[in-house]
Amino acid sequence: MTDITLSSAVRSNLNALQATSDLMSNVQERLATGKKVNSALDNPNSFFTAKGLQNRASDLSTLLDDMGQSVQTLKAADEGIGAISDLVDAAKAKANQALQTSSQSERKDFTAEYNELLTQIEDLAKDAGYKGKNLLGGTGNDLSVIFNEDGTSSLSISAVDYTDTSSSTGLNLSDLAVAADGTATLALTNGTAGAAALTAGATVVSDDDFAAGDTLTLTDSTGTELGSLEITATTTVQDVADFVGNSSSDISATVGTGIVITSDIGVTLSSDGAQADVSVTPATANGFATDADIDNVLSALTRAQDTLRAQASTFGTNLSIVENRQDFTNALINTLEEGAGQLTLADTNEEGANLLALQTQQSLASTSLSLAAQADQNVLRLF
Repeated sequence: MTDITLSSAVRSNLNALQATSDLMSNVQERLATGKKVNSALDNPNSFFTAKGLQNRASDLSTLLDDMGQSVQTLKAADEGIGAISDLVDAAKAKANQALQTSSQSERKDFTAEYNELLTQIEDLAKDAGYKGKNLLGGTGNDLSVIFNEDGTSSLSISAVDYTDTSSSTGLNLSDLAVAADGTATLALTNGTAGAAALTAGATVVSDDDFAAGDTLTLTDSTGTELGSLEITATTTVQDVADFVGNSSSDISATVGTGIVITSDIGVTLSSDGAQADVSVTPATANGFATDADIDNVLSALTRAQDTLRAQASTFGTNLSIVENRQDFTNALINTLEEGAGQLTLADTNEEGANLLALQTQQSLASTSLSLAAQADQNVLRLF
């Protein structure tokens, strides 16, 4: 407004008021944002330096989240190894139970239970993953943990494969053989081929090889007696078949052109008379059939335990490294943010004092402007 003329005193006070108002606006912005540098215009050097520190802190914060998920993946694998170790201990106890009995029937049952434990180990290993990553799942599950923003610092964690217990690169524990039936026939003279058909009710003393007073004994392959039967004048072919079949749930006997004995454990029917011994050999022996078989299994289980302990130690070391880097990254993020704050954050106490001083200055300037205006108004009194 070039057509309006202000006196020197009024203009001076007006300029002072405008300057004070600008300063108050700046101070109020600092108090409102908590920062003394809100844009590059305030202080380019501090602004861009702080921005760089904040960007790095943000990048590290993202990596910190990834590290946290890696820790959970390692913990899941470690818990899986602990549970698998318990199942291996149970399998070892089952093998020891088999070693303590000479009953082939019991050993056959222990074999089935042992194989079920191996199946559970495989299932447990498959379930030990976290967010799609399973360090016990073998190929494709290796874990890479990045520690810095440019990826030059990292940790590679190799997965192991416990989902197949028979794998030579894993636990190397194979399923044991499952017993399969074998057969043998107790031949009788009156039931041989070409002779009259053998009937279940016929007495066995009519056979040339049996006599009243003979004793039949049934034993398994370890020599454990399963039962005995004394032959009398009235003992029938069916009586002998029933004696054999009822001795164990693993044995059956039927009457044909002799007594056909079927069993999935090794058994021998012997007589103290003229009747020849009859032995049944299973088509496939159970995995705990002999003490040597059991000893081999126990040795394999011991090696598996050593493998699990070594792998648990490896995962434990990896976990310690990642957790240590987590703590370091947390501390570094705090340092970066603190440094950025030192460059940009305002001292609220100082800014509050500045505002109070400016308000006082503004009040004084307003009063001074009023006095200057009154001096100009005195000229009107002359008219």
